[in-house]
Amino acid sequence: MPTEPSTPHHLHLPSPRVSVLGAGNWGTTIAHLIGQNGHRVLLWARSTEIADEINQDRQNSRYLDGLRLSNKIEATTDLEQAVSEAELLLLVIPSQAFRSVCQQIGPMVRPSQLAVHATKGLELSTHMRMTEIIRAETCLRQIGVLSGPNIARELVEGKPAGTVLASRFPRVIHVAREVLRSDQLRVYANADVLGVELGGTLKNIIAIAAGMATQMELGENAKSLLITRGLSEIARIGVAMGADPLTFSGLAGIGDLMVTCASPLSRNHRVGAALARGMSLEEAIDSLGMVAEGVKAAKIAHEIATAMNLRAPLMHGVYRVLHEGLDPKQGLRELMGGAVRDDIEPLLVRAAGES
Repeated sequence: MPTEPSTPHHLHLPSPRVSVLGAGNWGTTIAHLIGQNGHRVLLWARSTEIADEINQDRQNSRYLDGLRLSNKIEATTDLEQAVSEAELLLLVIPSQAFRSVCQQIGPMVRPSQLAVHATKGLELSTHMRMTEIIRAETCLRQIGVLSGPNIARELVEGKPAGTVLASRFPRVIHVAREVLRSDQLRVYANADVLGVELGGTLKNIIAIAAGMATQMELGENAKSLLITRGLSEIARIGVAMGADPLTFSGLAGIGDLMVTCASPLSRNHRVGAALARGMSLEEAIDSLGMVAEGVKAAKIAHEIATAMNLRAPLMHGVYRVLHEGLDPKQGLRELMGGAVRDDIEPLLVRAAGES
């Protein structure tokens, strides 16, 4: 289970050298939070335009329009500079581009460096988690994952939140927590890397369903049904793959699921709402202008659940809407007409034995 921070906030240690790879919505936010804590941070961007705007105007108008960023951020398009100068690397790259970036940094990194990723997805072609890709493509071994109920814009606006930092390596937890935590952001530790990665990935699928329900004005009762049954499916798949079922009752499970299903700022929620308005999947993604990891995750979860013979009617339904052209209203009717099982069975009671 997650644990409370145990060391004081103002421990006087040398400031670690930190680089964030990925200047999108979440990567920029993480760099801002680290900068707000007084740490210099290098932020690698693919786009010269984005890097120049951050350095000159303290803004990233493409992803966080109207919000001022920390003066401690130095944006760069030089990947080797960002990698070579860092003690701690934070990788915030979309899942389907993640391997490519790891292959680029493979010759640049050192085994002594720490790496934490904050990508909520799996690789489509292999179903590999991001920590597995880091290990496969680089010499980095001290690895962790950052995940939780974190809407980027709210954090840059200074609103409070909590997040989960999962790793088997105490040094990763200690160093990453020291640069991230503040009076605004509470950082909880967890050793279940697998569960935290799966929770952050699979909840995006349920958020798409919640967005559809919101757009169709089905009410809060229906949304509660989707969230709780969605959590059951997340736990069922996660436990079958080896995760700790308790992880899904924490911030990286139900916490992340609640915020992404409820917030209109959630990218996956917005995709679901757009589909329910009658947009095609391509139109919905184009209107978003950012990556919605749930689109790819739905296909992956459908394939995993099918291969492992696991019940996941909600995830299968979202997959059919996204990739087989099923009408969202018809999908809901099919879900409501399906077989009714026990209420609490998957999460804590029979999760370990059901698969």
